[in-house]
Amino acid sequence: MNAPAPFSQLLRAECQEDWQAAIQHRFVDEIFAGTLANEHLRHYLVQDYQFVDRFVALLGAAIASADQYAARVRFSQFAAMITSDENTYFQRCFDLLRVPAIERSTPTLDDVTLQFQELMHEAAETRRYASALAVLCVAEGLYLEWADQPGRALPPEFQHAEWITLHANDFFRDFVAWLRSELDRVGATIPVEQQDEARRFFHRAVALERAFFDAVYTER
Repeated sequence: MNAPAPFSQLLRAECQEDWQAAIQHRFVDEIFAGTLANEHLRHYLVQDYQFVDRFVALLGAAIASADQYAARVRFSQFAAMITSDENTYFQRCFDLLRVPAIERSTPTLDDVTLQFQELMHEAAETRRYASALAVLCVAEGLYLEWADQPGRALPPEFQHAEWITLHANDFFRDFVAWLRSELDRVGATIPVEQQDEARRFFHRAVALERAFFDAVYTER
């Protein structure tokens, strides 16, 4: 008798259409080719930067709800990277693209950005480790899959290349593998209703990731 698939693999398979559409998106092709227009990159980064606060809060919720000290340490180390290396990348790009201070801090948000912020807030507010892990597995795992393409040359400009390498390096690969193993471990032990809650968060997150890439190209 075959063993059941790990929880993280099962959830990903349930979202296969949206997952594949996201990791093979026009945005991915253009950022690797170095042809992503500045207007599109600017809008994407301005909107994406508005996730940082809610994302760090979600990491805090994962730290608070984790059932093992080692997990709290891993999340703390990752939070340090988000608030240092990744934040530096954003600021360098904003300077390059001449994004004014007001647009960096309080831009007009797309509907999908607002929905993603709310999703992260809801997951944090559950105070349940599996639900926080479900959203984190999508947010980080999907980015690893589109960025980690070793046979594909990096584009020449830092604003494209560094967004790829921030999501395709040994530290990030190891962290995503660990996230998935945590979701598998916890998902195998929690009640069905908590599995279903995590599943709903996972599904919503994948759909929103695809929609967020689509929104880069929406006429304004």
